[in-house]
Amino acid sequence: MGTSNVSSNSDFILMGLFSYTGPHLVLFFLMATVFIIGLLGNTTLLFLIATDSRLHTPMYFLLSQLSLLDVGFPLVTIPKVVAEFLQGQNVISFGGCATQMFFLMLMGVSEGVLLSLMSYDRYVAVCHPLHYQVLMRNQVCLVMVGASWFSGALVASILTSITLQFPYCASHTVDHFFCELPALLKLSCADTSAYELALSISGVLILLLPLSLIFISYGHVLGAVLLMRSAEARHKAFTTCSSHVTVVGLFFGAAVFIYMVPGSYHSPKQDNVVSLFYSLITPTLNPLIYSLRNREVRMSLVKFMGRSDFKVKG
Repeated sequence: MGTSNVSSNSDFILMGLFSYTGPHLVLFFLMATVFIIGLLGNTTLLFLIATDSRLHTPMYFLLSQLSLLDVGFPLVTIPKVVAEFLQGQNVISFGGCATQMFFLMLMGVSEGVLLSLMSYDRYVAVCHPLHYQVLMRNQVCLVMVGASWFSGALVASILTSITLQFPYCASHTVDHFFCELPALLKLSCADTSAYELALSISGVLILLLPLSLIFISYGHVLGAVLLMRSAEARHKAFTTCSSHVTVVGLFFGAAVFIYMVPGSYHSPKQDNVVSLFYSLITPTLNPLIYSLRNREVRMSLVKFMGRSDFKVKG
């Protein structure tokens, strides 16, 4: 071909998010603060679900998996961003780039599938409450969680392995703050148009299939809620489901922008902002949304805080 391929020993250069100016230093510390809050929020939610028997239900089991994914999402990208800023080097190895890309797709696809299955859980709870214990028994929950993780691992393995087969013999500078598939493909010196088309089609399927299940589930839920005679029952169903709908909107809104809107309609700077949103802001907001709008989680947190305060005083 007359050009040399990037070997496994080659490095990529990432475009850093921050410079060393005053405003950027403030943004850097703000990002670090949000990162810590997100980790604390999700690990606290995981702890409460694991230790409080009142939260040992199918809904909270699925929510614990969402929190686990939301712990992993920022850990894949933000520590690297922090290290680059502190060291003044935006270099990532070929293997590091491949690893980052794999785990981001693993958790992204897994979370999309999990959110759709969580909507099915709410559908069963609201529309078939008498059969809930049977339809959402432990074996079914385990299959749901296994399916979400397996689908993420399968898609990530296929797309990462194909992407790494392309020759990267042009610039090694990735116009992004982490190794995301669309940004990496722009560096290839081979014709990737057919793969990008296949990627767009698969992206539509990966996003639209879960979204379709979510819309169908909540269409039935809305119909059932409107027919409820008890105002208290309507309020409880609406509160629980609205938390999930909010999380779905945050996650899929960003994913649709990155993977379904053609690249010519958004700039690399916009991609960075949206990627930071779904890799950091959304995982931080999720536990806050569920804890602030969910009575059981609030009661569990108050109970734990009261027990901790008693032990300190004792």
